Amino acid sequence: MHFKFLFTIAIFFSIINMNAQNTGALKGTVTTEQGEPIMGASIFVKGLSMGTTSDSNGAFLLEKMPSNTYVIQVSYIGYNTITKQVVITKSEIIQNFTLKESSYMLEGVVVTSQKREQKNKDVPIAITSYGTDFLENQGTFEYDALSEYVPGFQVQIQSVNNPGIVVRGITSDSGDSRVEPRVSIFQDGVSISKSRGSVVELYDIERVEVLKGPQGTLFGRGAQIGAMHIIQNKAKNETSGSVKLGYGNFNQFLATGHYNAPLVEDKLFFRAAAIYNKRDGFIENLSGGDLNGKETVAFRTSFKYLLNDDTTLDVIANWQKDTPPGTSFKSGTYAPLGGDTNPNTFADLERGEELGLDRTVWGVTAILKHDFNDIWDVTSTTAYREFDSNEAFDADGTVAPALFFNEISIGKQFSQEFRFNFDTDDKFRGFFGANFFYEDGSQSVPWEYNERSVAMLLLNPANLVVGGVPILLPAIPNDPNTFGAIAGAPLNSFNKETYTNFGENYSGDIFADASYDLTDKLSFTLGLRATLENINAAYEVIDTEIPSVLGYLSGNYPNTLFAPTNGKIEASDNFLSAVGRFAINYEINEEITLFGTTSRGRRPNVINVTAIETTILSDETVWSYEVGAKSLFLNNSLQFDVNAYMYDYSNFQTSVAKLENGVLTNTTEDSGNASSFGFEVALQYAFLKTSSFFANYGYIDASFDDVDSNGNEQALAGNTFRLTPKNSFSAGFNVNIDANDNLRYFFRPTYTYKSKVFFEETNLPEISQDGYGILNIKTGLVFNKDYELTFFMNNALDKEFIVDAGNTGGAFGIPTFIAGAPRFFGVQVKANF
Repeated sequence: MHFKFLFTIAIFFSIINMNAQNTGALKGTVTTEQGEPIMGASIFVKGLSMGTTSDSNGAFLLEKMPSNTYVIQVSYIGYNTITKQVVITKSEIIQNFTLKESSYMLEGVVVTSQKREQKNKDVPIAITSYGTDFLENQGTFEYDALSEYVPGFQVQIQSVNNPGIVVRGITSDSGDSRVEPRVSIFQDGVSISKSRGSVVELYDIERVEVLKGPQGTLFGRGAQIGAMHIIQNKAKNETSGSVKLGYGNFNQFLATGHYNAPLVEDKLFFRAAAIYNKRDGFIENLSGGDLNGKETVAFRTSFKYLLNDDTTLDVIANWQKDTPPGTSFKSGTYAPLGGDTNPNTFADLERGEELGLDRTVWGVTAILKHDFNDIWDVTSTTAYREFDSNEAFDADGTVAPALFFNEISIGKQFSQEFRFNFDTDDKFRGFFGANFFYEDGSQSVPWEYNERSVAMLLLNPANLVVGGVPILLPAIPNDPNTFGAIAGAPLNSFNKETYTNFGENYSGDIFADASYDLTDKLSFTLGLRATLENINAAYEVIDTEIPSVLGYLSGNYPNTLFAPTNGKIEASDNFLSAVGRFAINYEINEEITLFGTTSRGRRPNVINVTAIETTILSDETVWSYEVGAKSLFLNNSLQFDVNAYMYDYSNFQTSVAKLENGVLTNTTEDSGNASSFGFEVALQYAFLKTSSFFANYGYIDASFDDVDSNGNEQALAGNTFRLTPKNSFSAGFNVNIDANDNLRYFFRPTYTYKSKVFFEETNLPEISQDGYGILNIKTGLVFNKDYELTFFMNNALDKEFIVDAGNTGGAFGIPTFIAGAPRFFGVQVKANF
């Protein structure tokens, strides 16, 4: 027995030794034609489904390869992919690769939506990605301008304090501090989703990615139907800078630029960027000032510290201040003195220059990344952020002193995430981790009014404004049969009442997302996120300074509109939830990939506290089903994507402002079930090395179902979702012609179109905008590659349109309308150094 045991051991080690002798290794470097090392190049062994990436020196090593002949594929974004046949023997084989820069290169080819760099073609999500060059070429600094080029994505900005962000028909725009947005806005991996603090200027940006469909696994509890990820330029190991100055009509002035430099050689780097963007309002206000203007100043500083070869720390600080003039909520019922009710002509809004916004947003983010080895790394993201805004607006849209409001929104948040990433360079890759998020905010709405004007609005609205002059009712009509004891009571010339909602939330997440290659063509992705939330909500009404006799009519005495709470009403609850996704990716060949996804999205429960009752709305859920194809042809010069999707919503939540029995409420309600389906097509083609064309089209049919989940008929049955065009498309050229080695001419026209949209889910025909198109043109010269002179014209055909209608005035039967931007034109100069 002893001999047999030793013999068995000997045979075992002999087999191991034979197997070891039958394997080899492949090592080498990947460099450019100039001999520069390429870090992050992909080296893939076809037939083995194994591979690796090159390090900072361009070096790579593949071990334990069975002796055979293999086809090695080496690729890196911006360079032509090469393949080479290599014979692996029992020894170490050295094979170096030299990549040639691609003659054609499109933006948006590389994305990081799955928390790692990948080609868009290889990600089973409908993604639109635009980088620095596209944003610069289009002069895009605001979300609404960017959204024109993204199929299935619409952004309406009444002001930077009040955006409406729409992904495939679902709008996220509530400013209520108790309500979680449906669309996540992320900045360098950190949620900035709360509506009143979410709009940030797009300057010195590396890339913007828009992901459509539920993205809770990747982007947290607020990504019920999509996410936008803004990736800012970080400090680099280089000395560089740029300055851009511009001037246009309506006294538009632009100044922006950046500077980057190493502070400690190969160790510590610094980058600073800033923008000042100002424009007078394009709607004159007879009561003083102008409306629908812009004024933003923003700064950013970032540091990158290389702690060692495996550990990096990025610290990014952002600060932004917005002080634009007021928004033109112009009445469609009462014309200003000497004017008309056209939203695009002059208005007469009460208080004149007091209208406007004062908003400050700032935050600090620290991103620490450590590589354990070639397979594992960890990223820690820590962030703190605050916003504070005060917007004054005239909700009746006239000179009448009836509905003058402020909205004061305050919020702060802290988040901490640990994410462990792994990639075996074989078949399995993904990430898992945990996240803690805390937010505390409030939304306060003071209402200042002349009781004599409000009485006219409530009792005789036809005469609120006559001939452009407000009509005041000095006292309650002396009619005891109608008004009882208050008949003939005098009315005050000034009063004020205020409501405030409060939201304080704690959430903890655990999440995991992984992809597995079943074959070298077929892969599966599974993602899950579990969330425990502690949601705290409160509501309080501060009574009028002087008791209002109008309160006897509305039943809200001593207030007129806001029912008294007699102190703060508070409520709290805990919720446990889960969302997830399952995706399939199939690579037909090196150019074409098919994908399919099924995912579940969720919007958290709302604790709806009012003066009358406290209710808990069910969490709004959606099941999404999507199929698509992505392609990348001709050495990355042609990209074509197409996808189709279907959504099924339950407990759809709707923000509703209404006046019932004299009580004005602005709450979130459960509107039952809804569904949508649609498809999108996107194309990019670089037809020359420096010239390209893009086009995209989106179709969506999104409406409320006939019955709810209990079989009851729905009040909004068949109605189209608000802010949702059934058809939208955009197209544009970026043509660059070299006159000689030092002079280049460029021409960049774009055209965007969207079909009819309704501004309210009631689908009232007068509260809508018919289909229209906008033509933008940019042209200019580039000198010595570093100096640029640009002439621009946005809305070149001076198309009149509106961006919103209804609003708070609509609750009183006097809807207001907001004009879209007219023709803007000007000149810009830029210098790189």
